[in-house]
Amino acid sequence: MRYGHFDDQRREYVIERPDTPLPWINYLGTEAYFGIVSNTAGGYSFYRDARLRRLTRYRYNNAPFDLGGRYLYVRDDATGDFWSPSWQPVRGSLDDYECRHGLSYTRIASARDGIRAETLYFVPLGETLEVWRVRITNERDAAADLSLFSSVEFCLWDAQDDATNFQRNFSTGEVEVADEVIYHKTEYRERRDHFAYFACSEPLAGFDTQREAFLGPYRGWDRPVTVERGAASRSVAHGWAPIGSHHVRLGLAPGESREVVFVLGYAENPRDEKFDPPGSQTINKRRVRPVIERWLRPETVAAGFAALGEHWDRLLGGLRVTTPDVDTDRMVNVWNAYQCMVTFNLSRSASFFESGIGRGMGFRDSNQDLLGFVHMIPERARERILDIAATQKTTGGAYHQYQPLTKRGNNDIGEGFNDDPLWLVLGVSAYVKETGDETILDEPVPFDNEPGSEAPLYEHLLRSLRYTQHRLGPHGLPLIGRADWNDCLNLNCFSDTPGEPFQTTENVSGGVAESVFIAGQFVLAAKELAAIAELRGLTGEATEFRAAAEKMTGVIVEHGWDGAWFRRAYDFSGNPIGSSTDDEGQIFIEPQGMCVLGGVGLGDGMAVRALRSVEQRLATPHGIVLQQPAYSGYRLELGEISSYPPGYKENAGIFCHTNPWIMIAEAMVGNGERAFDYYRRINPSVREAISEVHRCEPYVYAQMIAGRDAPTHGEAKNSWLTGTAAWNLVAITQWILGLRPELTGLRVDPVLPASWPGFRATRVFRGATYEITVRKPAGTTGRVSYLLVDGERVDGTVVPPAGPGAVVRVEAVVES
Repeated sequence: MRYGHFDDQRREYVIERPDTPLPWINYLGTEAYFGIVSNTAGGYSFYRDARLRRLTRYRYNNAPFDLGGRYLYVRDDATGDFWSPSWQPVRGSLDDYECRHGLSYTRIASARDGIRAETLYFVPLGETLEVWRVRITNERDAAADLSLFSSVEFCLWDAQDDATNFQRNFSTGEVEVADEVIYHKTEYRERRDHFAYFACSEPLAGFDTQREAFLGPYRGWDRPVTVERGAASRSVAHGWAPIGSHHVRLGLAPGESREVVFVLGYAENPRDEKFDPPGSQTINKRRVRPVIERWLRPETVAAGFAALGEHWDRLLGGLRVTTPDVDTDRMVNVWNAYQCMVTFNLSRSASFFESGIGRGMGFRDSNQDLLGFVHMIPERARERILDIAATQKTTGGAYHQYQPLTKRGNNDIGEGFNDDPLWLVLGVSAYVKETGDETILDEPVPFDNEPGSEAPLYEHLLRSLRYTQHRLGPHGLPLIGRADWNDCLNLNCFSDTPGEPFQTTENVSGGVAESVFIAGQFVLAAKELAAIAELRGLTGEATEFRAAAEKMTGVIVEHGWDGAWFRRAYDFSGNPIGSSTDDEGQIFIEPQGMCVLGGVGLGDGMAVRALRSVEQRLATPHGIVLQQPAYSGYRLELGEISSYPPGYKENAGIFCHTNPWIMIAEAMVGNGERAFDYYRRINPSVREAISEVHRCEPYVYAQMIAGRDAPTHGEAKNSWLTGTAAWNLVAITQWILGLRPELTGLRVDPVLPASWPGFRATRVFRGATYEITVRKPAGTTGRVSYLLVDGERVDGTVVPPAGPGAVVRVEAVVES
């Protein structure tokens, strides 16, 4: 069943009922200030770092599930009846409800007893604030006297401390109310120089800043005593739980509408200008007051919202496709690209499933995310690469995560995930292919952010490759370390203590655990670095890297091939994992994808045999599972992968991140039919029709779908912040549709389903616009025979780069 529909014209997903299977969320913000907002207005806001600069509270895993948010209450002052326009938290009956999630904004509208309310939430470009524009319309035949109440609950900045350190926090909360603006200033008296503010465009009938005064004793957000009695108490918080709530009275004639603007924001002052007057404890508001005044004006809000739409027009305008498949079009043109931008901004830090407390920016994650957004924001991709590289160790190893506020490596997680360094090579390669910007390779970048340790980025790439070469096991395969891409395959851990973290507990020494996955990744990275070296005229290094790739390919063939598929690894004692000799976990998806991506087995039929095994043993109607058979019990020698019940997460769940590797591999062997079939199996737009099974949002990818061994096969979890987004965009646009950036130009080499007659696309590449038409006889398969570039025949499939501003017309002719 469906809970809404796509409005493709407006680039919105329209939710038609509030009781979705899970909270279906969206993101506000594109730069430094961000917010999560659900279809019932749940969520929270933060500045740059979801843990250290959280503005508002949100309670994860609560009942109801989605508790805490940007709540409004409308009260009929004649009857005392009140309701929430977003349904939550009151959850009263509504005559009408609609939530429209758009690109960095959400609009929630509803009606009850002849009163309609519509709220637009968005973060303006260039600002550290969010706007709530509320329109209240009286659709009755008689005049209506109404009250409108706003509410947020302030977080005391550090979300981890806020949720645990109550002996301190119940005494530190402070607010200031000046000119009817509520300022949250907990710890501003001491080491903080930042504060939050909550303002309203209308004159106030009252306000509240103390949670208990607003809610009343033993009451929740569903029936605040202030709203029930229709009058705020003008409470000022001293400790306990600071909130922000405005009370506005509205008298509306029949048919009349009124607009009320609320602004919630973050501001900082220089340390020597924190107070006004100096020596007082009063916030210096001279800088922030003009900002508040400007954004409370309806005309400023309208212009800011229009600018946000134009921003997304520019970002999405660089790649547009028209294919025979509507699900492909809406994902490529809008939702997949949008999700890639969200992962760029937030990595894996803050979602409905990620609390914003435990994870920073991943070294591996951020390099892969870059693959999906580099064509939209190449200049920010360049900055991200340099930030990532600056956390690399002198050994070539890498911190597994770094913190967005400090951009320094996270010592709590540390290093030793031995696939991490190679992702830097692949990320930089993608950037250079897209932009042609070779200067980044000479950019001085420190190691571990230590001044004086700077070396050209190219040297960082060399050390990434050598890190793997210097850490080989007895078979000549790369040592796995703490884990490879699969953080839950912990072959050196041997954890038997409840609650002990698998990834960070001290590894047992003396093991020889090796990864076939990293071996395939090394082959791919070495070939990419060879191409970069050749581009720089370093033919000797290019030859060296290709030789290293060829040598590792030989090792994979000898020790990584199991007869019908690639093995996964060798354990601590040198026993194979992912082999037909194993009783469980005989075949894994990861090496089947990554080895073929590296070109292993393409010439001798091994790749085709491995992919046939994937189809026969791993593919399900809901996607391709991670391994089979699932592990039925906990295995000390394997770690976290066997800690999950069968069919969930890494234990034979459909880990969607890996599915695009198989799509790409199928395209590489020329099987467009199967590549596209796999693409549709996990495509959220396709799965919209089974939303009661899928449960997560039907407009973005999820990290995981329950596998065939699970009782809830087909149920998705961990939506939004996943490398699935970037890799699916790469799989569909660069390999199935075949529009692939190369160092020498733009390749047009699609591998299409037989039923397609072709497609059209617009692709901006290095400043030029390519208008591409692919023609193919329907019912046939085949590859591009030749290109017509501005009417001139070009042999091969690569269109040379044109100058910035040029418009190039490309026709690709596919013959069976």
